[in-house]
Amino acid sequence: QSKGKKPLFVQLVLDNIWSLYEAVMKRDKEKIEKIVTSLGLKIGPRESQHADPKVHLNAICSQWLPISDAVLSMVCNKLPSPLDITAERVEKLMCVGARTFDSLPPETQELKSAFMKCSSEGTAPVIVFVSKMFAVDAKALPHNKPR
Repeated sequence: QSKGKKPLFVQLVLDNIWSLYEAVMKRDKEKIEKIVTSLGLKIGPRESQHADPKVHLNAICSQWLPISDAVLSMVCNKLPSPLDITAERVEKLMCVGARTFDSLPPETQELKSAFMKCSSEGTAPVIVFVSKMFAVDAKALPHNKPR
């Protein structure tokens, strides 16, 4: 990069977000109105006159760059297809703890082929994978505890 030139991402994306953020935090009504009209947004008077500028910023950003659309498109574009899963990965997902796939009941082992086909037919079995995560302080993790 030449000295003093900004990368294209900064010029096209980040500068716009930063200018919106600064305008809202400094309560520059003229600049905010210009941005809102150029984007074609409709911000209610309740949000625009709120004492906390973050409420106004949230109202603008939720209409301009909705997070739900961005996350859904990222998931669709970036996550691998379930049809590309390997047999070893299916076995690992179907086993809990130290159990091996061979120790599962025969009915459960038969689900492996249905798992790999990802069939949407009415006769295909429904397979649900439930995962639960807990928020834990980093200091409480075993590898961070003093020995």
